Amino acid sequence: MIRPCVIGLGYVGLPLLINLSKKFKIVGYDNDKIRISKLKKSIDIFKEFNKKILKNKNLYYSSNLKDIKESNFYIIAVPTPIYRNKKPNLSYLKNVSKSLSKVINKGDLIFFESTVYPGVTENICKKIIEKETLLLEGKDFFLGYSPERVNPGDKKHSLKKIDKIVAYPHNFRINDVTQLYKQISKKMILTKNIKEAETAKVIENIQRDVNIGLINEIYIVCKKLNISFNNVINLASTKWNFVKYRPGLVGGHCLPVDPYYLSYVSNLKKFKTNVILAGRTINDNISIYLKNELINRFKKIRSKRKKILLCGLTYKENVSDLRNSLSLKIYKDIKNKIPNVYGYDPTLNNIIAKKNRILNKINNIDLFDIYVILIKHDEIKQLIKKLKNKKIIYLFN
Repeated sequence: MIRPCVIGLGYVGLPLLINLSKKFKIVGYDNDKIRISKLKKSIDIFKEFNKKILKNKNLYYSSNLKDIKESNFYIIAVPTPIYRNKKPNLSYLKNVSKSLSKVINKGDLIFFESTVYPGVTENICKKIIEKETLLLEGKDFFLGYSPERVNPGDKKHSLKKIDKIVAYPHNFRINDVTQLYKQISKKMILTKNIKEAETAKVIENIQRDVNIGLINEIYIVCKKLNISFNNVINLASTKWNFVKYRPGLVGGHCLPVDPYYLSYVSNLKKFKTNVILAGRTINDNISIYLKNELINRFKKIRSKRKKILLCGLTYKENVSDLRNSLSLKIYKDIKNKIPNVYGYDPTLNNIIAKKNRILNKINNIDLFDIYVILIKHDEIKQLIKKLKNKKIIYLFN
């Protein structure tokens, strides 16, 4: 009998937990006591799930390790950020591996979902668990890796519709593995090689980051040459094999981070990843260019006495996540130079909005003279329709 547990109830872990609760009685564990307290009250601070879904009788939320001791299938979905020096920060994974060591029993399955560089699951997490428990992987407990592919805010590509890579090198309880992951996704791609699955996940995000970096650089070149970027792209896309990418702000917890993971492990093998890091550098610095571009536009329209509202400050559309948000960085940098600039994001709750000095409601659109659209949440698209007689400025335009 499968008794699953999801560890880490953020943007990745909570959707996994909700999907699995449709079939299994399941424990959701997070060491953030405030997070657990909110979930027990059926409150999702990310606004992904409503109260009815969170009240499912199959769900149990806990921040106490004792409550997950009876589980026998653990899914780990904790953050894998980077340090300021751009090196991988594996502290969350290491800590959860140590915590798990206090509760796992012989025959348990442990699947990691966090994005890592190849080798982390078997060379770091496995060794920690073996050392702490004196159990052997492949004999006493069994590791797998199934990279998360959830896209926060994307209703079209929901968790169930995304193909799921499941790397599991053992035959033990393989039916349980298949049964559980088929509940998460309609299509499961089973492989035995964990390192290959780790690499596949990290390059998915790197490819996107490099492509956006390329088009961001082309945008800047067109601006410097006083050439219409949109016209250039429309002309180029008339060729059958030209891919029509759009420039954008790259933020969040995946794309700005993952290139450094692969670069780090490549450096250990004395190989420098030039293209990967070039794309990352461009995307890291695009906010500086856009900030200066906006300030120059404000000067041209003599905006000293006009109130300016920067709209959409999370890292992408229809999410309430400010992590690594370049739109938030643009807002704060401009706010430091121009006092009559204000920020607005309707996805933020009152606590986060107040902490960052951001409005999350607009009662009167006439309070502001200029609206700058940074991120197009659905609510901001509706706002744009009401701004018929207002000056609107769009990024990358």
